[in-house]
Amino acid sequence: MDFSIASILMLDGVTNGAIYALLGLATVLVFTVTRVIFIPQGEFVAFGALTLAGLQLGHTPGTIVFLLLMAALVALLDLVAGLRAGQSAGQVLGPVLRAAALPVAIGLVALWAAPQKLPLLVQVLLTLAVVTAMGPLVYRLAYQSLADASVLVLLIVSVGVHFALTGLGLVFFGAEGSRNPSFWDASFNLGPLLFSGQTVIMLLASAALIVMLWLFFEKSLYGKALRATAVNRLGARLMGISSTGAGKLSFMMAAFIGALSGVLISPTTTIVYDSGFLIGLKGFVAAVFAGLASYPGAALGALLVGVLESFSSFWASSFKEVIVFTSILPVLLWRSLRDPHSEEH
Repeated sequence: MDFSIASILMLDGVTNGAIYALLGLATVLVFTVTRVIFIPQGEFVAFGALTLAGLQLGHTPGTIVFLLLMAALVALLDLVAGLRAGQSAGQVLGPVLRAAALPVAIGLVALWAAPQKLPLLVQVLLTLAVVTAMGPLVYRLAYQSLADASVLVLLIVSVGVHFALTGLGLVFFGAEGSRNPSFWDASFNLGPLLFSGQTVIMLLASAALIVMLWLFFEKSLYGKALRATAVNRLGARLMGISSTGAGKLSFMMAAFIGALSGVLISPTTTIVYDSGFLIGLKGFVAAVFAGLASYPGAALGALLVGVLESFSSFWASSFKEVIVFTSILPVLLWRSLRDPHSEEH
């Protein structure tokens, strides 16, 4: 291996690591706020890429209908819960309709726009809106009633949600893969490196989103509320911060990050209905490197995963996934020895 090959592999690793960094940050965000190890994070990646592919063809992706059905089911559950709590129909109906208005509006606009073959940028924004709106609904249906359950129970639920979303992805998109057009067809030379326009967009978009997340958590009231919930859930409740609202917001952000990641990588590789699982799992490996607690650690771990995957594909392509996922074992062993865990009560 000479310097030029090593440079190309490094660039490929950093590019993939930028996407894994986003998914790792989303995993850390969801876990710190809700204690959910969100295995289905990768399904949002696949839904984002394949929804955009459907819009490109002028089809109506199944994710749009799925969004409307979930919104209707959540509205029904909230209505029944309010009536059981002794509230009148008038008291319950207003908040339920306000909560359902946004996802229903997004779904109806998407139903109208899908056959129109609108410009690519509009389709991307529509895809992000549809998949992002799914996040709070998934939290309401699968996790909200179990918010105080143990981490193990929440993990089992995550596995179930993963299988359910993967199966729905097969129903929505079929077994055939899709690849979207590049957002920028330019290319740039820097020594032995060839930067495609899509690579530049992926790196810049990932860096911009990471900066925006930092600003959100440091400067905004909602970001500080999420940080408070992550530090002490009970203390945040006593200060008037809704753990339910924090959970929905964290899932909405995770869905947006997943959808954006899917849209960014879809021009560089063929995405099928279950591709997101492997991609999301590499983001989870990055989050494990950070102990599921540190955002900078997750970003650095993601770059390490990307570079490790890139060089492994050169030296032993058949075993690159094995090498990447095995790399978490020494990390887990080191963390276990450094911070012995106590029994959870």
